[in-house]
Amino acid sequence: MKIIVIGAHGDIGGAACAELAERHEVITAGRSSGDIRVDITQRASIDEMYHKTGKVDAVVSTVGEVHFGPLSDLTEDQFMLGLTHKVMGQVNVVLAGLKTINDGGSFTLTSGVLDRDPIRQGTGAATANGALGGFVKGAAIEMPRDLRINIVSPGLLDVSVPRYGSFFPGHEPVSSKRVGLAYVKSVEGAGTGRVIIVG
Repeated sequence: MKIIVIGAHGDIGGAACAELAERHEVITAGRSSGDIRVDITQRASIDEMYHKTGKVDAVVSTVGEVHFGPLSDLTEDQFMLGLTHKVMGQVNVVLAGLKTINDGGSFTLTSGVLDRDPIRQGTGAATANGALGGFVKGAAIEMPRDLRINIVSPGLLDVSVPRYGSFFPGHEPVSSKRVGLAYVKSVEGAGTGRVIIVG
């Protein structure tokens, strides 16, 4: 299969690529690195990415910024960062790709653990994750041409502990290998409308 992985050089994207690249042609995409540059907050940039890749069999998105901070200090703009970038950015990856992806292809988005196991200062991320899960479940029943859509919801990755572990007290890290295999399950499997939890 020919697969686009957006955010391939991040911890989650790297885990996905490590597993998918063993059997498939992977095109990496990112805002500042990868085979193709793409800014998912800009629909024109997403359209240009698909123009450059041509027809593909699967699209994996592992990106999305959110603001972390105390609830009492959060502003509307800080909430909107997650809704604009992590939610609508990934939603637009799907909407723009509907005509580019081959029949029977798949989209795999990424959320995270915080909507089901929250941490302090993570309300913005929890909100974005919940919205993405709802989008995937709703979109799955309307996908044309036997297309599939799923979302991977990983816990804190083992490789991310040095940077983010202090924000996740008591959370048991998940192996990058298991996270990568979740993307394989979404891309190579038959499921659709699923939230694939790794945690």
